[in-house]
Amino acid sequence: MGALPINIAGELNPQSNRTRTVVLVGRTGNGKSAVANSILGKKVFKSVAKASGVTQSCQMQQTQLKDGHVINVIDTPGLFDISAGSAFISKEIVKCFNLAKDGIHAFLLVLTVRNRFSEEEESAVQSIKELFGSKIIDHMIVVFTGGDVLENDDLTLDDYLEDCPRPLQEILTLTKNRTVLFNNITKDERKRAEQVQKLMSLVNMVVAQNGGKPYTNELSYELKRVASKKQMQAEYDAKLKKITVEMEAKINELNSRLEQQLAVEQAARRRAEEEALSTHRRSAEEIAKLRESLERAQQKIQAPPRRSGGCAIM
Repeated sequence: MGALPINIAGELNPQSNRTRTVVLVGRTGNGKSAVANSILGKKVFKSVAKASGVTQSCQMQQTQLKDGHVINVIDTPGLFDISAGSAFISKEIVKCFNLAKDGIHAFLLVLTVRNRFSEEEESAVQSIKELFGSKIIDHMIVVFTGGDVLENDDLTLDDYLEDCPRPLQEILTLTKNRTVLFNNITKDERKRAEQVQKLMSLVNMVVAQNGGKPYTNELSYELKRVASKKQMQAEYDAKLKKITVEMEAKINELNSRLEQQLAVEQAARRRAEEEALSTHRRSAEEIAKLRESLERAQQKIQAPPRRSGGCAIM
């Protein structure tokens, strides 16, 4: 595919100066839909505790905040889960950009404090960067779910991140520590409002730092260009299909690289574990031999001396 990740800045039109469009990305089970519902202030997206993803396709809902800002919230399925197929991912990415007609002001990378930051999580972030382009980092905010867990342990988000793994620390550094903690099960309306307000402050900060311009790339630009010409439906569908196929090919290539990288890392980890196990076994055997030798020595020391043989002559 052509240079998909190239960033093409789009000016906000006057009508959208107070409109913000955010896209939630992250792995299945991290709580994207719950965060979306918290932002909207009502349960719109289905959010339940399941091993498989509940959101099956990109969806957008809109609400108006008390400060007058209109916010478009786009919830996505687990686009970067290992089980997600390339055809599905490419179709949903295209749909995401179709929904965000005026560009995307912020990408919300949803992680959870309930689980450790895994290699699969790191691969998902890498996929997001490669498919959307490196400029996505300038529009990214990291949202942690599971705020109730930290509250129960009297911990803050800073406490949790104090000894976070290196890959996660690198992400936080790249995003200039734009983080917010969400408790999606709290009944405290004041707390719910505060976490949404903090998120929107970060969104507005991202918008300001990017000169008021939302994120767009070659894909979104091409979709908008084709649609604006009001071409015949057949021509539009053909172009859309071509873009989707090219996106799918790029995803297949990326997945292949990531799978190879993961396989190498897993093989290295297995070798290290096998070497450690072998060393442990050798040590155990040597200890057993030493213990056996020590026991024999102790038995010799403790055994009474033998009496000389022969019969006494009376």
